[in-house]
Amino acid sequence: MIGKPKVAGAPISWGVSELPGWGYRMQPDRVLAEMNEVGLEATELGPPGYLPEDQDERSELLDRHGLRLIAGFRAAVLHDRSRRALDEIEQSARTLEASGAEVLVLAAALPGESYDRDERLAPADWIALAEALVAAEELASAHRLRLAFHPHAGTAVAQKEDIYTLLETTSVEICLDTGHLFLGGADPVAIARDAAGRVSHVHLKDVDARLAGLVRTATARSGLETLTARRLSVGSRMPDIGAGSCSSRIRRLLSSRRRPTVHSWRRARALSTFVEQSAPSSTSPQSKED
Repeated sequence: MIGKPKVAGAPISWGVSELPGWGYRMQPDRVLAEMNEVGLEATELGPPGYLPEDQDERSELLDRHGLRLIAGFRAAVLHDRSRRALDEIEQSARTLEASGAEVLVLAAALPGESYDRDERLAPADWIALAEALVAAEELASAHRLRLAFHPHAGTAVAQKEDIYTLLETTSVEICLDTGHLFLGGADPVAIARDAAGRVSHVHLKDVDARLAGLVRTATARSGLETLTARRLSVGSRMPDIGAGSCSSRIRRLLSSRRRPTVHSWRRARALSTFVEQSAPSSTSPQSKED
């Protein structure tokens, strides 16, 4: 029997990104307080250093706002053996374990500090990526965490063909992100079906198909046009869930009797969802009121 979905939040829904120069960062106290106000009981970690590095300070902050930490996202260059990706992953894993979290969400970054690049991996890179994921799974397990791989726009695994290559060449569990899958040309419902048994975390978000189309068109180009199109898509207000072009797929994903069992962050056999959508207008990342 599939239980009631468990819903958490994350600082990214308030515009708090790991990318440098993304924009104004609201203070953690405000973000966590507003999560609590809308009824959330758990959150993802946010960018490295956003919540206090000290475990006691982090716990006190979360407790003050009635929240628990359930997961954290990390993007690391996994296909280049000369990089020290496992050191970065270890840092996140230690923080998550110390706060009792259960899922480490990992994306395969491309070199650089943006999601503006679009590159396909060579066969040798795929081998290196697969080896890195095995090592990352072992590392996560050593810290009592599940590893959920996140196909993500602007990374080494972003497009539909990348996602199916990942499913065919690895056994890693995945974070099913409806928005990023749609942006990459994949159907989230089909991915949920084809990756049945391997979905350990879910990010729900709706998208604007027009803006998604701009990004898809720009992926074959280079320079300012690509950069502008990508930033236009991610910088615009994200539609509320149910109001965008992915809404029917989200409804099908949540209502299908054949939906895959997803290990919840409470470790019940329930659908674990993390809602990534626009925060209320009063909490818009453009606002600089504290």
